[in-house]
This record gives sequence, C-alpha cells and structure tokens, in this order.
Amino acid sequence: MTNTVSLETKTLTVKKDNGVAEVHLHINKTNAYDLEFYRELNAVVDDIRFDNDIKVVVLMSDMPNFFSVGANVAFLKASEPRFKTQFCLFCNETLDKIARSPQIWIACLEGHTVGGGLEMALGCDLRFMGDQAGKIGLPEVTLGVLAGTGGTQRLARQVGHSKALDLNISGELITPKEALDIQLVDKVFPQEETREKTLQYARKIASQATYAVSNIKLSIMNGKEMPLNVAIRYEGELQNLLFRSNDAKEGLTAFLEKRDPNWTGQ
Repeated sequence: MTNTVSLETKTLTVKKDNGVAEVHLHINKTNAYDLEFYRELNAVVDDIRFDNDIKVVVLMSDMPNFFSVGANVAFLKASEPRFKTQFCLFCNETLDKIARSPQIWIACLEGHTVGGGLEMALGCDLRFMGDQAGKIGLPEVTLGVLAGTGGTQRLARQVGHSKALDLNISGELITPKEALDIQLVDKVFPQEETREKTLQYARKIASQATYAVSNIKLSIMNGKEMPLNVAIRYEGELQNLLFRSNDAKEGLTAFLEKRDPNWTGQ
C-alpha cells in the first residue's frame, strides 16, 4: 500500500513514500546555503530519525546543474568570526546526526557538488553521481580558509589522508569518473538515469531486512571510531540484538523453507 506524505519548507521539500524519504533542495539557483537552510535541514533530520516507517533517505537537488556550491560566500563575508565558527559547528552537528541515524542516507548528485555541497554529501552514507553532473571538490583554500564543515576530516576518512590533503590544498575540482576512481562517490550512472537508479536502489534497501540494515550501518559508522578490539565487541552486541529479532527468526525460517522472507523491520 502506498503511503505518501509531503512536507515543504522555504529551502526543502520532503516526500515520504513506502519507507523512502526524498529530501529535495531548492534554496536558490546554485543551492548556496546559509543558517536558515541548515536549521531546516536539521529539523528534517530530526523528523526522519523519529519516523519508524522511513528506512532510506535520498538527498537530491531540484536545481538544474547544481547539487550545491556550499555556503553562500556573501553570507559568510557579512558574518563576524564567532558567528561563522558557531555556524560551522551547527552544520557539523547536523551532519553527525545523519551518521548516527538508523536510516541509510544517499546523496544523489546530478550537478556540481563543491565546497559545503560536497561536505553535505560526505555526511551521507553513500554518494551516487551522474556521469555528466559536473565537478566535485573542495575549493575553500582559494578563499583562504579550510573546508570547515567536515571537509578535511570526512574526506580523509573516505579517500585516505594523502589524497584528501591533495584535494584540500590544491582546491582541485574533479570529474565524476575521477571521483569514482578514488572512491569519493560509490556509483556513477548515465546522467539521465541517475535519479531513478538511485531511487531504485533506495526502494530495494527499504524492502529488505531493515533492522539488520540499520544495525550494519551503526556498526560500521560507530565502529570506525573505535579500536578494533572494542569495535568487534560492539559488532557482537549488535549481532546479539539481531539474533533475538523477529526478522532473524523469519530469515532463517524462510531460508530453510525455501521461500521469500516476510520482513517486518523488528
């Protein structure tokens, strides 16, 4: 049964349908954002985290040729240093909520993804990009600053420290294929198929054993910040929860009975 819910703010539109939430950016022509946008994104993240029906979230842009160019430079220039520092902190806290949420977040990149736009995508769990989407990178060094919304840290954890250093200090913008080659993005699709392919992937994940999917995400995202022996124990505790779940019982039974499982997400 289809259960569609829509919510629209000044900068975002959210559509929820059968376990998948689509979060559409429509801030301005280039999706250059300010504090108002991040406040609205933060509220959307909170809403989705408490929505047990949502299993996968796709973050996308409704602006042609742009996912996001990041923070509005005029907004930053007009702000005093302490405000800018707190702004970056708030952005990072919002993105960290995404990493700690049980839902899988996918950034669907159909246009230029630079600066804070890339940092937003790095806050998601997966990044899928169109092959003609434009450039991707962190050019903040050309403004005399660093990528302060996780760009130095999340990028290093994604592509390795030396490549992250290279991209940050050069400010180089790379192509979708180059981004795939260094594992900055996870999939590159033919441009005109990017959104539908991403949504197909999201729907497939949302139809699976979502309690297991959520715990797999939390095991990886939280475990990477722990020493290996501690992370293995954490993994074991999550597995212990899954062994007691209805989905695990159903999965094992369905396998032995040679039928498709009936997942309930519990």
